[in-house]
Amino acid sequence: MSLIKSPKQRLPWMNSAFAKSFGIDDLFQDDFFATRQDLPAMNVKEHEDDFEIEFAVPGYSREDFKVSVEDDILYVSADKTFDDIEDEDDYTRREFRYSNFQRMLQLPKSVNLSEEVMANYKDGLLTFRLIKHKDAINSKRKEIHIS
Repeated sequence: MSLIKSPKQRLPWMNSAFAKSFGIDDLFQDDFFATRQDLPAMNVKEHEDDFEIEFAVPGYSREDFKVSVEDDILYVSADKTFDDIEDEDDYTRREFRYSNFQRMLQLPKSVNLSEEVMANYKDGLLTFRLIKHKDAINSKRKEIHIS
């Protein structure tokens, strides 16, 4: 028996032009794993004493970002559109696009929100460092035996 790769399109009558015109290209995709093209890519790293969150946002400046923490949610947004870029007629082809975005991240309970959240923007990478509570740092992971 051989495996045949299934095309992304789930319904045979739904071609990509039809799906995009009605905004149903990912009709059956789970929202938990959905990726939107207009949101910047994100990485989350957990270290022993902190979390590091990275956003890939080239072409923006520090002034474009708005960052805040409310309760246990980190809000990251940027206001920049293609219209904000000075129009130059020297381009033969122009593919760079900028858009406004907003991402909200539920922070784990182990993050100490009374500590300062450190943020840095360098080389198109927006990085946050969130310190953990002292008791979360010292907690040991419990091994579970599988029978």
